[in-house]
Amino acid sequence: MATTEIARFVEIEGDRIGLDPEGYLVDLGDWSPAVAVALAAEEGLSLTDEHWEVIDVLRTFYDRFEMAPAMRPLVKAVGQALGPEKGRSIHLMRLFPGSPAKVGARLAGLPKPTNCL
Repeated sequence: MATTEIARFVEIEGDRIGLDPEGYLVDLGDWSPAVAVALAAEEGLSLTDEHWEVIDVLRTFYDRFEMAPAMRPLVKAVGQALGPEKGRSIHLMRLFPGSPAKVGARLAGLPKPTNCL
């Protein structure tokens, strides 16, 4: 579940979007592709088609299970949706350095995955 504490704002197309202390959206309804692009820029990432594929998988997973996946379920979901070559930890680490589950969830406008430190 997203926190309601706003630590800072990011401005997207004239709107101020509230972020929690870890950079996740306070209101999940504020997400848009433009928000993802802005949050990715803060991570030093430029979103490619491969990033968007994983973001779509993350958002679909959330719609189905009402939670953001931790790393193992993310790898499995990506593998099922995009094939075994993309459903590998190394592929996800290349796209979302650090913690793919956390970074991916943040960019997809989802709450922080459970079981992620």
